[in-house]
Parts: sequence; structure tokens; C-alpha cells
Amino acid sequence: TTAGEKGSEQTTVQPAAGLSTVVGRIGTYVITRKELEERLMTELHPYDEEAYDEDPKPADAQTVLMKMIAEKAMVMEARKQTYLEDETISSSIKRYRQTKLVNLLAQRYVEQNRDKIIAAEDEIKQRMQADPKLDPARAKAEIERAKAGKLLDEYYAQIHTKSRLKKLDQYFPRAIEVFQRLMRQPKDPRIMPWMQTSQVRDELAPSEKNMVLAQYSGGKITLKDWLEAYCDIIPPRRPAINTPQAVDEMLERALRMPLLVWEATSLGLDKDQELVKQITDYEDRRLLNEATLAKQKEVKEPTSEEVVAYFNENREAIGTSKQLEIDLIWCEDLTTARKAKADLDAGKDFEAVREQYSLEKKGKAFHTQPGSEGLFWKDLWVGEPGSMLGPLKGFYGRGIKWRIVKILQKTPGQGKEYSSDMEPQVKGRMMTERRKELVAQYNNELLKKYPFQVYADRINSLDPLNIP
Repeated sequence: TTAGEKGSEQTTVQPAAGLSTVVGRIGTYVITRKELEERLMTELHPYDEEAYDEDPKPADAQTVLMKMIAEKAMVMEARKQTYLEDETISSSIKRYRQTKLVNLLAQRYVEQNRDKIIAAEDEIKQRMQADPKLDPARAKAEIERAKAGKLLDEYYAQIHTKSRLKKLDQYFPRAIEVFQRLMRQPKDPRIMPWMQTSQVRDELAPSEKNMVLAQYSGGKITLKDWLEAYCDIIPPRRPAINTPQAVDEMLERALRMPLLVWEATSLGLDKDQELVKQITDYEDRRLLNEATLAKQKEVKEPTSEEVVAYFNENREAIGTSKQLEIDLIWCEDLTTARKAKADLDAGKDFEAVREQYSLEKKGKAFHTQPGSEGLFWKDLWVGEPGSMLGPLKGFYGRGIKWRIVKILQKTPGQGKEYSSDMEPQVKGRMMTERRKELVAQYNNELLKKYPFQVYADRINSLDPLNIP
């Protein structure tokens, strides 16, 4: 068991007891064994095919858990540095929360009124007669989807009525003026002819952002809210705003989301535990992304001399990658893979064996390379054209399965001579490595600042490659 340090203070954590699923802690965050298992599987997959490594180290539980803890530390530091006060981040989180809350409200309301949307047999028959291409299941789904939509529209009308909405139409002319200014006189030249959300954020004075266009029992709609709702519309469908009536019609569209949120909150849906977790997780992802980008911006670009030197040191890796043409038989488990290999060794036809044993009855040859196979590449490269390898492990979907591999063609990698047009590619590779190094260094600094705990006895048996 290990613990983080704060200054010279270090806390020793006793080995975990019982069957708890928690494998790590930092601050208020806990990391469960299931979360670690999922992340381990993700870390095994190659995610940078250009910067491939022919002999990568397999991800281990301890290393991945420390990475997860360090990410939590970055989120904690981002909160401390008031990243949430950034308007772009806060607006994104607000919108995510509203969308999730409204979806939950709609889902609950439809479930509570399920009897009102069930499609009757005669309705299904009539729908199929109107569209002979539909089968009963699709006809039923279309009818119930339409009924649910009508039901929700009626529900919204009720919410709208009880909201005690009051529109401040004396400010509509001012809204038109601001709208026209953003459209015709943007502060920064824009390629597209339509208004950008960033303009609403950056080009409005505080008094303009806070100008109230409507009030209701649960809150208000400001000019900023109104303009953001306008920007949410796909540009070709955006209406012209040049009359008070157009402002009012757009205001009605802008009101729908906040009124539904108001209703959902009044029903206590904002306290739903799963919803709260989803919002918190999204908030953390945004903060981690922003904190990572901010740290990466500190990286200095390499000089032309450094680029050439790096190329000379990594000539083989930067050249054309090794490549194999292969065909596969994917098997459910090792026992099945051994049976398939035995039949192939006995001379049975490859397609017949695939039809009998494979998870995928149809398949075709394809090309693969180190960046696609990751730590499994070395097991493939030993094969020669015409050989049959296996059982071997390989990436299958989001997991790992056993496979039999037929090697059809083998193409060695080729080195390249440096030329000036390669500088962007090499520089990009160098920048990626430097960013990773800087973020890793930053993580180490944060782990000295924020105490953490790792329950080593709970992760010793974790091995994502140990498949049956």
C-alpha cells in the first residue's frame, strides 16, 4: 500500500480488508476495481498508430491506477484554480446538465403515462397500409413515438401556463440591435456568414448579457440565453430577426429548455443519484481536458536543428511501418481456439474451420501493422507467409479474444532520408512526446501535494491479459 505526501508528511495506509471494491482514494474521489479494470482494457489498446512501438510494455494495474489518481489530482487542482468560472466551461456544463435533466423528465413522464401511447392493433394495421414497407414492430414504434411526442408537447403547454411567464417586450428593439450588430459587425472576421456562439460570449457587454427578456416563476431568460438558443439552431434553419414578433418567436424557442428544467427541478429530479453522477463525471472530464490542454501549451516547439537530430535518432520508427496481410479466426475461448488450430493442422479448409468455430462466420484478409496490434504485434511478426499461428491473443471489440492467424504477406519497414517537407510530421511527433513528459511531470508534482491511497492487495490479481 502506498500513500501520497504533502510536504514532508506521509500517511501509511494499512492493507485493505474484506471484499471492498475500492482500490484507490484521493480527496473525495474513490476508484473502484471495476473502473480500474475498464481503464486497464482501454490502456492496452494502441491509440497513436503513427508513433507506434514494436515492443510496448503491457499496461499493469499499479501504473494505470496511479494514472487515474493523478488525473483526479489534476481535476482537484483545476477546481482550486477556479476553472469552473471560465464561461466556456460553465456554459458547457450547464447545457449538459439541462439536457440530462430534461431527458430524465421526459422519460419519467412517458413512463408514468405509458397507457396513453400504446399502439392498438388497428392503428398498427392502418400504419402498415399507409406504408407497406413497415413491419409490425416498426409501425408500432413509429406510432408510439408520435404519441409520446404529442404527449410531451401537451405537458410542456401545461408547464408554460403555470410558469406565470412575463415577457419584457420593451427590450425587444434592443435585442434586435444587438443581434444585427453581431451578425453584421463581428469584432473578429469570420469565415462563415452566420453568428458564432463565441461572439455571444466575447462580444456582449455585461449589461447586454444580463438584459432580461422574460421572467417566470423559476427564473428568467436573458439576452445571452436568447442568443445562445439562436446559435443552437442549425444555420440554414435560423430565422431572420428584424421585428419584435421574430424576437418573441425566438424567445418561445429559448424558453422551452429552462421551463422544462424548472419543472424537473420542482419534482426533485435534480437530486437523482445517477443524474448527479453523470453531471459530476462530465464536469470532471471537462476540467481534466482543460487542465491538460493548459499544461500542454507550455511546451516549446523544437527548432529545425532539434527536428533533424530527433529524426536521425529515430529513423527506423519514423520510416514506413512494417506490415502484414493476415486472415483471422476469432474464437470464444482457448479451448475452441485449440480445436480450430488442430483442424487446420490436420489439413481442414480455412473457411470451413472459420464457419465451424469463429465468432465471425464471414471474414476477409486485411493489412495490419505494429500501431494497430500493440503488444500483440511481436507474436504476429514471427510468422512467415503461408504459416498458421495460434492460438494467439488479440484485440476484439473492446476486449481481448483468442484467434488463429493466417499470414498471407509480410512487408518489412523502410527507412527514409530526411527532407524539409518531413519537418511538420517529425515536429508533431516530438511535440506529442514533450507534452506527455510535461503532463507526467505535472502529475508527479500534484501527487506530492494531494495525499492519496492505493490498496495494493486489491489489485495484485488484476491482469487483463489473463483470459480463459
